[in-house]
Amino acid sequence: MREIVHLQAGQCGNQIGAKFWEVISDEHGIDPTGAYHGDSDLQLERINVYYNEATGGKYVPRAVLVDLEPGTMDSVRSGPFGQVFRPDNFVFGVRIMPPCRFTSWWRTRMRHIASTTKPCMTFVSVRSS
Repeated sequence: MREIVHLQAGQCGNQIGAKFWEVISDEHGIDPTGAYHGDSDLQLERINVYYNEATGGKYVPRAVLVDLEPGTMDSVRSGPFGQVFRPDNFVFGVRIMPPCRFTSWWRTRMRHIASTTKPCMTFVSVRSS
């Protein structure tokens, strides 16, 4: 099965991304804690395209969320599905990080996610222009 990594950046990208995860979680029967509560085997058939299965039968979105301001990240975290994301995949306040360190961090994070994604089909990027 092919897997997708979802990248969302900036206020617009994170607002669209947050709504995307609400809708896709509902379609797959995933509640705000990441637990499956669906009623159809079809909901689980392709769930690994966007989610990693964690311990305890929880599903975690395969996503990285980036913004310069922490306010957008706080809004996503406090939203309906904010607790389902991995905390270390929230990146904000990169203005205080030198560009070379941010680029290095970004490459390392993306390599890590891609290495745990078998096989990685594509990266979807949602951002403002």
